[in-house]
Amino acid sequence: SMDGAPPPTSPAGLSAYVAVSQLLGLTLLATTGAWLGLYRGGVAWHSSLQFNVHPLCMVLGMVFLQGDALLVYRVFRYEAKRSTKALHALLHGLALVISLVGIIAVFESHRSKGTPDMYSLHSWCGMAAFVLYLLQWLLGCGFFLFPGASFSLRSRYKPQHIFFGIALFVLSITACLLGITEMLLFQIRDSYSQFVPEGILANTLGVLLVAFGLVVGYVLTRDDWKRPLLAEELALSMDFKTLTEGESPGG
Repeated sequence: SMDGAPPPTSPAGLSAYVAVSQLLGLTLLATTGAWLGLYRGGVAWHSSLQFNVHPLCMVLGMVFLQGDALLVYRVFRYEAKRSTKALHALLHGLALVISLVGIIAVFESHRSKGTPDMYSLHSWCGMAAFVLYLLQWLLGCGFFLFPGASFSLRSRYKPQHIFFGIALFVLSITACLLGITEMLLFQIRDSYSQFVPEGILANTLGVLLVAFGLVVGYVLTRDDWKRPLLAEELALSMDFKTLTEGESPGG
């Protein structure tokens, strides 16, 4: 910095936990690909393999990218708030687009095979997670990214936005775990109980999903790892307090 002060550093342990989360995230993507490639014939759009696009897109979008979007405010602690917000919204938006591709894939696959839709607990939880995630993203953009929402309205909505962000991440992982179990019971019902390699690999994927969720959740809920208010943000909130409550910034 200009005054010769050392650049701010991340709190002890934060970088290590973020690194572990990324390692887990990439491993669960690789494990999903390995399961679909080794045991389910791979992934293709206009073929009988179209269904396999669904689990790949949902793990990538609703788990990995959603988790990374939640971590943005912890990782980019000292970047300008507006650019951090934009990255947060962009990653969530990308997750939504990829997840939508996965949802279209499963509906088209069901239609081509004459399979009924939306009857299982997995489909109910999954669709609820996607619809609520889309709503959360639209509200987040409306309140925080685009000008227009008042400071007081943002302040009142922020706790709900944070809570539902974490809740939807948990719901997304739950839907994935239900989907893995459902897929195994459809595909290898008779041999699943004999510890066949496909069952072990898919169970491992489930454990990785839980581990990724736990590490991300831990980083998000550590109070001392929250993004600090930068000088300009502090000045803005003090100005607002002065305007609305008639107090002087000095107390």
